[in-house]
Amino acid sequence: MMRKVSLVMLGAVLGASVVTLGTQTRVFSDGMARAAASDTYRNLNLFGDVFEKIRSDYVEKPDEQKLVEAAINGMLSSLDPHSSYMDAKSFRDMQVQTRGEFGGLGIEVTQEDGLIKVVTPIDDTPASRGGILSGDIISAIDGENVQGLTLNQAVDKMRGAPNTAVTLKVLRGPNKDPQDIKLTRAVIQIKSVREHQVGDDIGYIRITQFNEQTGDGVVDAIKKFQTDIPADKFKGYILDLRNNPGGLLDQSIAVSNAFIDRGEIVSTRGRNADESMRYNAHPGDLSKGKPLVVLINGGSASASEIVAGALQDHKRATILGTRSFGKGSVQTIIPLGQNNGAVRLTTARYYTPSGRSIQAKGIEPDVIVLEDVPDDLKGKDDTKGEASLKGHLKNGDDEKGGSQAYVPPNEKDDKQLAAAEDILRGVTKTSSKTTTQPADEAEKVPN
Repeated sequence: MMRKVSLVMLGAVLGASVVTLGTQTRVFSDGMARAAASDTYRNLNLFGDVFEKIRSDYVEKPDEQKLVEAAINGMLSSLDPHSSYMDAKSFRDMQVQTRGEFGGLGIEVTQEDGLIKVVTPIDDTPASRGGILSGDIISAIDGENVQGLTLNQAVDKMRGAPNTAVTLKVLRGPNKDPQDIKLTRAVIQIKSVREHQVGDDIGYIRITQFNEQTGDGVVDAIKKFQTDIPADKFKGYILDLRNNPGGLLDQSIAVSNAFIDRGEIVSTRGRNADESMRYNAHPGDLSKGKPLVVLINGGSASASEIVAGALQDHKRATILGTRSFGKGSVQTIIPLGQNNGAVRLTTARYYTPSGRSIQAKGIEPDVIVLEDVPDDLKGKDDTKGEASLKGHLKNGDDEKGGSQAYVPPNEKDDKQLAAAEDILRGVTKTSSKTTTQPADEAEKVPN
């Protein structure tokens, strides 16, 4: 049965060149398979025994459906931070969100040490307007401690009917200073692409997440700038992926393809070699080769890193900002039948066109630019990155933490944006790994 995939796909191989060796291997493998099957059935019997004991002897009659869902969640959460079970409601909510509209607070979260950590608040939502910051730890929702809740359960508690209130207890900064933030839920209509002119010669495109409208939104923005800005004045594009937590793989490919006319954009490699897949650009650079600067920071993850990595490897863009989050794995959404929800399972790692895995390492910008963080926020906006998540997929000995994830609310204070403008207008000459800070300061990017 073909599985419906929301984010990516996967792979598998084999082979034996000598007949005798092939026969010996087959016999050995059959024996191993029988032994493995025996162990599996023994473990399943153990699970059944425990389930029956709970059903018959627990002090109160348990909800059997919840028991099964908790067991499934336990299996998946033991694998890595991004695998999880979605019940029927959560699955429907996820489908709505990828279409670009859902009810709630507008906040992207992950789970860390049993608590809920903010990856980023989504622009122009109750979360962003209410002062939620990237890196905040949510320890309680409406007075209920989140310890012991799954990520999906916590998210479900934050969602609700529009115009209803919810209070989040937030721990912020190195001292984990607690504060209560009251937010009013709303219908969150995600416009994932926003654009405007910078001066009369630069097209600025910000992508807040990668949903089903993102690719078309970027194409529309490019066409708008090509109409509105005279070709002889047009200096180029700024693509802002800061604090973008990611989303759909096909949309990251579409965005990359808008600036690349040939070659590989990304590849994915699963557990088995013949599951590898490569995604290549279709001919035609919609941006017509205009210079491009891509902004990233510690909150740029997953699909954002696919785009930044592809454009960096093709030398199509200057990547500017701070090191990205480092989520280099892909998840497949596997529906489990009507009203049974779905499994979100990590099935592959992705690689940039040059063969780099950025898992737990992130994308290193070509030009490092640190923002000036207000005193009351210093150290409170940094992300520790994928490498800090418990159970994350390992990637060698040179894993790296996250980095600064602060974006000034006012463009006039945005040093990264200003540096991007300077590059496009030829004010600043850049080379790989240059920095606007002294060398000793550049190495002190918060993590």
